[in-house]
Amino acid sequence: MSEKNLLGNFLKDRRSRLDAASLGFSMTRRRTPGLRREEVALRANVSTTWYTWLEQGREGAPSSDVLERLARALALSDVEREYLFLLAQNRPPQLHHQPPATVSAQLQRLLDAMENIPAFVKTADWTVVAWNRAASVVLADYAEMTYEERNILRMVFCCPSKRAVMPEWEKVASFVVATFRAESARAGMTDASRALIEELNAASPEFKALWLDQNVSHHGEGTKRINHARVGLIHLDYSSFAVEGNPNLSLVIYNPSTEIDKKNVHALLRLSTVVGFAV
Repeated sequence: MSEKNLLGNFLKDRRSRLDAASLGFSMTRRRTPGLRREEVALRANVSTTWYTWLEQGREGAPSSDVLERLARALALSDVEREYLFLLAQNRPPQLHHQPPATVSAQLQRLLDAMENIPAFVKTADWTVVAWNRAASVVLADYAEMTYEERNILRMVFCCPSKRAVMPEWEKVASFVVATFRAESARAGMTDASRALIEELNAASPEFKALWLDQNVSHHGEGTKRINHARVGLIHLDYSSFAVEGNPNLSLVIYNPSTEIDKKNVHALLRLSTVVGFAV
């Protein structure tokens, strides 16, 4: 098996795993398990010759439409479909829908285990959907907000009280818009995301100007500062992580930068008073 023909090897392996009988094909005079090439071609609505050349590595990169048909013909799982696109086009398939914005019980337990480190899970359009107690105390009382109010873009551009606690508001605003543009494109722009953009364009001249800039960024790592009403300035080192299996979600962890910042976070946890916000 040639390592130079990874796409052909994958296609051949996956057709060999299919049950011909369950798919309505005759089992007579069948020497090998799985489907024949002409049967896969029939299911994918492509020519047998073309499919044969594809398995042999003699064809160029198939179109996305053809890859979708091959994925259905071979009954590929979501992860197998993504791998097929990566082999054929060096990119994952475009999402036609976003998975539900929910977190598993295991991920919520991980959030809760970080007792002294604020952390939350957000969607590609920057709506917080899960958080721990430290995030509620140091960042914002998400439990008291509606789903729409937990959108960080709305907080940054439409909430003067949140803006007041961000000493680097201009930098934060630019960063949030550029990252939102990249993440929403990666996860698949939805009608809800488009509606959010229209809403913010109408409500905030600053957002409208930043959106027109066409800048893109990734969340990555960095340091944020918040001016907390109870303890003053807090520095938080942040890191963002993709949630595997759901490109619409990411985990963001805010680690207090210094010993003084750690003491301030501990003090806020003791007070259990929710005041403040960070991005």
